[in-house]
Amino acid sequence: MLVREPMPLALFDLDRTLLSVNSASLWVRRQWREGRLPTGKLALAGWWLGLYRLGLMQADRALYDAVATLAGQREEDLEARTRTFWVEECLPALRPGARAAVERHRAQGHRTALCTSSSAWISRCAVEALDLDDHLCTRVEVVDGTLTGRIAGTPNFGAGKLTNLEQYAAAAGISLGNVWFYTDSAADLPLLRAVGHPVCVAPDPRLAREARLKGWAVEDWG
Repeated sequence: MLVREPMPLALFDLDRTLLSVNSASLWVRRQWREGRLPTGKLALAGWWLGLYRLGLMQADRALYDAVATLAGQREEDLEARTRTFWVEECLPALRPGARAAVERHRAQGHRTALCTSSSAWISRCAVEALDLDDHLCTRVEVVDGTLTGRIAGTPNFGAGKLTNLEQYAAAAGISLGNVWFYTDSAADLPLLRAVGHPVCVAPDPRLAREARLKGWAVEDWG
């Protein structure tokens, strides 16, 4: 009996991988400019991001705090604002080599998916822009069309990305050994160490050191 091999999967991080920027930083500044974020919370968000870049805090804590600020907002309003934000601020920051990388896998018949800590709303924008097959992201709880300010399930960050991928792969019959994962961040080391084809894109200093030690592929998409 012919046994069909599991379809290979190519996963792509969003911030500073497919994009040359951190979309969360751009979003926070945009919310402040539009009067949706008090100056005090802008300063706090900057503090979170600074500590995270220095490796002095867990980003999952920042994710929970950031999602809490969304409580009471209507999902349809947030989705509309996110689409405008994507077109005006994120799409121009798409790395020149990002589309080519996705097309390379598509030409080989591989499944392609986004794997990001960002929300489902911005994830859907990226999926549509790059014609990806699917996305793994951080889900926000919505009740009767209104955000509760709570995360639904496991945040798709750090070790949470690996947890969510394991569940996704099991459901789809995909072997982690047959997965490519592209990212810039050492925060994604749990997932990079678990897949068969880790690839570092414009890696941060810690990830660059790990790539040299492990002999992982390093790419620059411009």
